[in-house]
Amino acid sequence: MLSVGSVVLGVSDVPRAASFWRRALGYVPREESEDDWVVLMPAQGAGVQLSLGLSDTPPQEFPRVHLDLYAGDAADQAAEVERLVSLGAQRVDWTYPDDADFVVLADTEGNRFCVINTGDQ
Repeated sequence: MLSVGSVVLGVSDVPRAASFWRRALGYVPREESEDDWVVLMPAQGAGVQLSLGLSDTPPQEFPRVHLDLYAGDAADQAAEVERLVSLGAQRVDWTYPDDADFVVLADTEGNRFCVINTGDQ
């Protein structure tokens, strides 16, 4: 049976992206980082890894695949969005539905991701 082991993001600056995602998720490098590749994993060891690979292609404005980061309730979501912005994420101008439970951000490389309010699920 297959399972998701790692999500891979293309980035233009691996050390910068690794620094952001390490602080954002509390992840640690699985092994020593290289200039063109790093695999980050949960500090506790279990869970989906995030791999960052050097890429010459620009991030997509409307990516078909992205990360969803789960927050608790609306207050937790707001606090996490502010924390991520303080780490270098940017708010993305997005057209939200009236009942949106997500906030769209971009990492230091322009890769889009969402912070989800899971309090109503």
